[in-house]
Amino acid sequence: MAIPQNQFMESSKTHLLFLAATGFALCSSLTAAEPAIADSAAPAPAHSDAAKQEVLNLSKDKCRWMSERDVDRLAALFHEESVFVHMGGTMSRQQELEVIKRGSIHYKDVEIQEASVRFVGGTAIVLGKIRLVAVVGGNEVTNPFVVTEVYVREGGGWKLGSLSFTRLLR
Repeated sequence: MAIPQNQFMESSKTHLLFLAATGFALCSSLTAAEPAIADSAAPAPAHSDAAKQEVLNLSKDKCRWMSERDVDRLAALFHEESVFVHMGGTMSRQQELEVIKRGSIHYKDVEIQEASVRFVGGTAIVLGKIRLVAVVGGNEVTNPFVVTEVYVREGGGWKLGSLSFTRLLR
């Protein structure tokens, strides 16, 4: 999915805290199924429909864990070298986990407009277009985003290597 360059909006400090914990951004109807992280039993072959669903389900689990501030599960999912890109800057794995742990942001609603998975070798790329409503510092904010999640196959399961948010013009 190509997004025209003129749809992207400049960074804003106002939304930095909001974006710091929006890894939950690809949430929709969450399931209670356990994820396919590094200790997964029989991973689906890359490029199959089952592999695509496995990665989308893992993305939804990640969403739930971020909204529940379950940093133990997130720490197991996030690759040691993972990076998180937000409007106001980038964060390391540890910085992202700390922002989530503090829980200063309330996520109210996510409308997923598009979501897809593509594979490049042992890498899965989740691309989604969303509208996110959250309460940040007592103020309700609504923002449209393109979210990119990059998962790498490691130890028989998936690890999140990168999570990036790009705010779109309305």
